[in-house]
Amino acid sequence: MQLGVNVPNFGPGATPDRLLAWARTVEGLGYDLLLTSDHVAITPDVVEQYPAPFYEPFTLLSWLAGQTGSIRLGTTVLIAPYRHPLLVARMAANLHQLSGGRFVLGVGVGWATQEFEALGLDYRRRGRETDELLDALTSAWQDTDDYGSNDLPIWVGGTTDAGLRRSIRYGASWHPLRQSMGWYRDGAARLRATADALGQPDPGFAPRILLHLTDRPQADGTRLAGEGSIDQILGDLDELRLLGAHTVVLDPFVGDPAETEHPEIAWRALATVRAGMEKQ
Repeated sequence: MQLGVNVPNFGPGATPDRLLAWARTVEGLGYDLLLTSDHVAITPDVVEQYPAPFYEPFTLLSWLAGQTGSIRLGTTVLIAPYRHPLLVARMAANLHQLSGGRFVLGVGVGWATQEFEALGLDYRRRGRETDELLDALTSAWQDTDDYGSNDLPIWVGGTTDAGLRRSIRYGASWHPLRQSMGWYRDGAARLRATADALGQPDPGFAPRILLHLTDRPQADGTRLAGEGSIDQILGDLDELRLLGAHTVVLDPFVGDPAETEHPEIAWRALATVRAGMEKQ
């Protein structure tokens, strides 16, 4: 099982120097994958969780590709309706080529209604437009030689049954975000059962979990996966591996934008997890 890190590409502490330090720290610790999030119009509903500055993921990841050596780079998740499908196909394939085959394209339907309105998009069509993007990617990458995207992995984000079925339909790894271990146990079972019912292969499972290291264990009935003592976090990772996850992405942003000004706290937690994994 591979381990990734969701790097906060937003907030008061998001400066070029700090984002570069994030990339070099995550790669230096031996993580396999570095991912960033996506917003285009930083409307009030976005600002509540992810304040400006917010770095556009293709631009940021292209820059970081030239500053890193082997770590894979990706989106968790690119909001599918925000860009023309053929533009996404071209940018993703180009980034994959220029980075030496290191790009992972995670896509999702989006949630910020005011951002959809600011971009002139119909929020009610977001599921259909996500399908249209995935159709366009499949068609563009299969029908032409100049995209260079034969081995570019796609992940489909979301926690709903619609997202799960979409991942199966397109053969893209399912990428649910920040849930409890009980939810992930049920989700992994639903993924296998739904794939079997549809007569399709299991597309794979790549959850993104919280990373919140605490001094004392947290109550299992209320905590999210990745939250608690180091033993609880390592136990979560081991169980996710047994549930079939091929990759787990750790998300060290707990929720306060001020955290982005003190990334060393997250870096220590990431180092502790890596050290714990190496001892197992």
